Amino acid sequence: MATAIKIPAQLCQALLAADGILVLTGAGTSAESGVPTFRDAQTGLWEKFRPEDLATPQAFQADPENVWAWYQWRRELVLKARPNAGHLALASLQELLPGLMIVTQNVDGLHQRGGARQVIELHGNILRSVCSVTGRLISAEQLPADGPQPPPSPHHPAGLARPDVVWFGEALPAIALNQAMEAAERCDVCLSIGTSAMVEPAASLPRMAHFNGARVVEINPAGTPLAQIAHWSLSDTSATVLPALADSLKKLIAQSG
Repeated sequence: MATAIKIPAQLCQALLAADGILVLTGAGTSAESGVPTFRDAQTGLWEKFRPEDLATPQAFQADPENVWAWYQWRRELVLKARPNAGHLALASLQELLPGLMIVTQNVDGLHQRGGARQVIELHGNILRSVCSVTGRLISAEQLPADGPQPPPSPHHPAGLARPDVVWFGEALPAIALNQAMEAAERCDVCLSIGTSAMVEPAASLPRMAHFNGARVVEINPAGTPLAQIAHWSLSDTSATVLPALADSLKKLIAQSG
């Protein structure tokens, strides 16, 4: 139930008074939709591989067919998943709080499928494909199911289609990272949800927000290093806390109206 957890009244007031709100999400927000974490995705035919051996430019160059097949398998898992109550509540929160910006480390697109707007994808999106040489987006219509796998890129004669995700050894997309950092510098409240707060550079965003005077909120069943600076730590899952938060805000808005 959305009322299973107590939402601090001061948190609701801070959110309603904020001009800018940054929400950083991690794997925990998707786990409740059945999306395995990066390291939990090694089952069945893929048990003998380490994720690090399949998610590098070097691995793709050495064996593009194997890497493409692994990502196609992971894409099928993502497509079967559905946005959970946490995703839906975040979309509702964006309607209630126009200044709310979502920055996600997840690559599954579940925030958008749950109705969220203004989502910055720090690590890309596994459902998209790009040219391995130019980085240009390749539409689904340009990816024939028959023929060689991965398909050749339509954008460069030496290119192949590859997942639009950030691999080990690659930099995060500059535009997305800059937008996220700007949001961290400007926000009045920062919520860190379902993330270990240890993977950089995303882990620095709540700390940057805190340094610039924002109030920090941690939503995670397990404690993380972020608890040391968090103004509020809500020890539960996003699918439990976020619907309760949305309900509390709606009641407060109704009372004030």
